[in-house]
Amino acid sequence: MFRGGKTFRAKKNFKEGTQSFNLHKKASDLLDSGVNLKDAVFLPDGEDLNEWLAVHVVDFFNRINLIFGTVCDFCTEDSCPQMTGGPQYEYHWKDDKQYKKPTSVSAPLYISLLMDWVEEIINDEKVFPPMPDIPFPKTFKKTVQQIFRRLFRVFVHIYYHHFDKLTSIGAEAHTNTCYEHFYYFVTEFDLIPQKELEPLKDLTKNLVKE
Repeated sequence: MFRGGKTFRAKKNFKEGTQSFNLHKKASDLLDSGVNLKDAVFLPDGEDLNEWLAVHVVDFFNRINLIFGTVCDFCTEDSCPQMTGGPQYEYHWKDDKQYKKPTSVSAPLYISLLMDWVEEIINDEKVFPPMPDIPFPKTFKKTVQQIFRRLFRVFVHIYYHHFDKLTSIGAEAHTNTCYEHFYYFVTEFDLIPQKELEPLKDLTKNLVKE
């Protein structure tokens, strides 16, 4: 829920013993082993692509939510009246419910609406089936693409408007690592059009080793 510019929500977890739990553990173990982030995003042999995408939707949802939580006190209706990335980029919110047309809202409200929207999708068992014998919908990758496109905008806003705060609290390296991992993942599986990644192209050049 949106409360005075802060976003509070519990971390999403996987049920132990499920395929998603096992895949999440495999992905986490890879990262903990110090493997190159570019290699960590590859689909493991014999694993289902949709399961791999689903696990990473939840993982990046959790991680980006935590990153925003470190700066949310500085991201307010007054300081950030639009969801922007510098003067060049502005993102409008649309959800076909309360906001049926693209609408300019403050950055903290946009991010709160975004996180609520992602959480609702993750909790929808018709979209994210809890058991392996239930198939993913045919539109699953399209849904995942939309989620990642919108999550990317949180990185854009934070890097353009709150990076000094991240640096001052020592969260710069963690945020950079998360973004680098995110970038490798979305490019490996064609989840975000290259044009939409333009706002962070300079940062990407510095972080990503092609």
